[in-house]
Amino acid sequence: MKLYYAPGTISIAVAIALREAGIDHDTHKLNFAAGEQGSADYARINSKGRVPALETDGTILTETGAILEYIAALSPGLMPADPVEAARARAVMFYLASTMHVNHAHKMRGHRWADTPASWEDMTAKVPETMAASAQYIEDECLTGPFILGDTVTIADAYLFVVCNWLPGDGVDLAPYPKLSAFMTAMENRVSVQAVRSNGMLP
Repeated sequence: MKLYYAPGTISIAVAIALREAGIDHDTHKLNFAAGEQGSADYARINSKGRVPALETDGTILTETGAILEYIAALSPGLMPADPVEAARARAVMFYLASTMHVNHAHKMRGHRWADTPASWEDMTAKVPETMAASAQYIEDECLTGPFILGDTVTIADAYLFVVCNWLPGDGVDLAPYPKLSAFMTAMENRVSVQAVRSNGMLP
């Protein structure tokens, strides 16, 4: 397997999950500042020009949730067998993909939604508010133990950790969210997270 990633991006959730699963893999770092994600070479890997992309057995998989589900299929312990518990974990993942990640993206990707720079400025200014609202939702609705499903680590925890790693940079103080803060600490203590940090994948 080969993971295409950029440091600090959502692709690092896949790197964490691969380590949690104990799956051997290679990595290819993309230089976003140099625009490598928009190059013709990378377009042959992922025509969307985004990360992550996972090359496996001659197939390229894209989209964070789909890749995480693939990893969980190879390592069933990363997703509960109980269908209700699995749905609860997936509900968090879908919320992250549809809402919290989008909130974050308004800070630096306003051109995806509007053409006027003044509109981009408005979107950027709104990010601390919308990300704080998302943090409150996670605090109130999503954490049942140190992790999303109590003491059990799932692919959803890797996803949540990386998105919440963006909160300080988005102007959100974690202090008012004790459950979320405890989750972040528990994840920081995971060997998988320590490994990606030591490799420079997380700032």
